[in-house]
Amino acid sequence: MDRPPGSVAEERSMGADDKLENKTEELTGKGKEAVGNATDDEDLQAEGQADQAKGNLKQAGEKVKDAFKS
Repeated sequence: MDRPPGSVAEERSMGADDKLENKTEELTGKGKEAVGNATDDEDLQAEGQADQAKGNLKQAGEKVKDAFKS
């Protein structure tokens, strides 16, 4: 469903999409870290931790944006 640019519905949709993307990044990082732990791959562990941190940081940014919208 197309929404007019700048509409409230478009903003909500984009916010939900961003939150889902951020959560996906966090969960992907957890998976990478777990595989890295299981295989003793320190590079994969570090990559997974970095992905989680990035996802968490983006989620925090979304929460700040939401706080200012209210």
